[in-house]
Amino acid sequence: MASLTDLALGLVTLYLAVRVPHGTPASRYWRMVFAWAAVAALGGAVHHAVLVGDPRVARVSWAIVSSMVVVVMSFLLAASVVEILGHSRAVVFWPLRLAGLLAYAVFAATGHAGIAAIMWCESLTVAGVLGLWIWAAVHRHPRARPMLVAIGASIAAAMFRLVPGAAGMVGLDPNSAYHLAQIVGMVLLFHAVAGTRTTLVPRPIRT
Repeated sequence: MASLTDLALGLVTLYLAVRVPHGTPASRYWRMVFAWAAVAALGGAVHHAVLVGDPRVARVSWAIVSSMVVVVMSFLLAASVVEILGHSRAVVFWPLRLAGLLAYAVFAATGHAGIAAIMWCESLTVAGVLGLWIWAAVHRHPRARPMLVAIGASIAAAMFRLVPGAAGMVGLDPNSAYHLAQIVGMVLLFHAVAGTRTTLVPRPIRT
């Protein structure tokens, strides 16, 4: 079930990656968010179906798959910064991004890769992304509200893995529940990215 739900997540996200509209300053970063998320999910499907049987191989494959999720967070931060502040401000956020990447590399190298490690290492990045979009909402950015809903849905999906017994409430194992809930998060994210394309091309907020 974990493999099948990861496969479904990967295929849906890959379809969304192809459909991300062009023509905005952050378009290529949003496409990379969906593309890397799709690759991570498809890799996870292979991990759960084939590689999990050998503990040594599984540790390596899981470290690789979970590291892809960290790459997704890098592009999510980049897309958010460019979307809200413009390319010229992106350099300010790279030290934050580098800290998260290095911290997770240590977890992965020591055999502690996983959602909990991602949440710990990426907490500053998640806080940065949320802070940017909350600030954008205050300044009436047209994508801010749907983006906050999408990010909230993805965080809620992670709770199926982090909160004991949460997945049992929907009759699934934690991995399967997370994958299915994350499909909702990715669809909401796509609509947040693509929903205003016919009415407005947002410009960076000037300060």
